Amino acid sequence: MTEPTSADGRTFRRETGRIVNEIAQGFRTLDAGVSWFSGLVPTLQEMVLQEVAGHAMQAHITAADGHAGVARSGVKPTANPSVMICMDPPRYGFAGLPSDEHVKAFRVLVSVFAVTDTRRRETNCKGACRHAWHNLTAATEQP
Repeated sequence: MTEPTSADGRTFRRETGRIVNEIAQGFRTLDAGVSWFSGLVPTLQEMVLQEVAGHAMQAHITAADGHAGVARSGVKPTANPSVMICMDPPRYGFAGLPSDEHVKAFRVLVSVFAVTDTRRRETNCKGACRHAWHNLTAATEQP
């Protein structure tokens, strides 16, 4: 698959959002997400990295979230994506990293998003959340 059309792009962004939120909420493993991500062509990987970075920004990540996410990601703290996300404020531009760092960037971004979004679900959205992506069910569970 090459660059999706605008209609395909919307579908692809929805799929990306669903997969990232399933990982963040424990319905899908990080390794399963990495397998999905690794199967994408480089241009789609770049789109996913931009999308996940956007999710992380919207969740208002902190440097502490960055450190906790890196620890969960399995990526060395000295790797470029780890350093970028732990800066205060975090640096973005993960899609601009060399393609051999895309999987590391995906692992870091999704792990940091999981930390941040979990905090937000437990505070800002506790009990009265109407965000569809915060109300996933076990029925969405994937390998």
